[in-house]
Amino acid sequence: MKARLGVGLVAFAAVDCVHAPVVVRPYPAPTAEALAGTLAARQRGLSGMNARVRATSWLGGDRVRATVNMLVERDGRLRFEAEVSLQGTVATLVTDGASFAFLDARRNELSRGPACPANVASLIRIPLAPADVAAVLLGDARLPEPAAGIAPTVSWDPQRGADVLTVPHRDGGTTQLLFRGPDAVRDLIAVVRIGADGSRLWQTSYQNFEAISGRRLPGTILFAERNTSFDDGVEIRFKDRSFDDPPPQAFALTPPPGVVLKDVGCDSGS
Repeated sequence: MKARLGVGLVAFAAVDCVHAPVVVRPYPAPTAEALAGTLAARQRGLSGMNARVRATSWLGGDRVRATVNMLVERDGRLRFEAEVSLQGTVATLVTDGASFAFLDARRNELSRGPACPANVASLIRIPLAPADVAAVLLGDARLPEPAAGIAPTVSWDPQRGADVLTVPHRDGGTTQLLFRGPDAVRDLIAVVRIGADGSRLWQTSYQNFEAISGRRLPGTILFAERNTSFDDGVEIRFKDRSFDDPPPQAFALTPPPGVVLKDVGCDSGS
């Protein structure tokens, strides 16, 4: 297990921090409990948001940029509406956490089916379960069931200048959460998910933090799959956001008259 963790962390540093200078931790090392407490407090204080973002991602081999209106609830309820200049809303994706619907206005087609990662990624290429996508967009990560008898550990990433909380998973692999700063000003700046075989499954980077309604939130979120770089992944730049509770009907999509309905399943990799 230790060997796998080392490979994963070194791979992450090598991809993203080749030219970063070595940084020595300027404060006492935090405990795993303290870092886990920072994550838990952050999640309790942010259950959802209403946001307008500039999203850039790869879909179907093409680089796609659009303004996207988002409703995000931590339990996995999502609504994305993509807008294009002079055309208005061109696509809408909703999920209640269990099922999804995707309306492609250009094709006059509505796809619907289970909310597996491949389907949830139909509009923004983040192929994770809905609750995991919500956590990424809210600037943190959802932790699966911990491995029994294996405690989380804390290390230091000298290239990123960050404390690394490594949480072993019950089904193998780990999640590495990178925090920067001491208790009073600590930010979660990145997350790396490592599979049971030691390979990286996905990673995030949280940047350009700003204070909004008493919360410190990243102004930019990057996401990349497996060993690809952030240049080939997803970039979310926030234009504005609020924290009002959305109406329940926001996470359902009624087929417009005349639309072509398409029932879809899940890819084998989902």
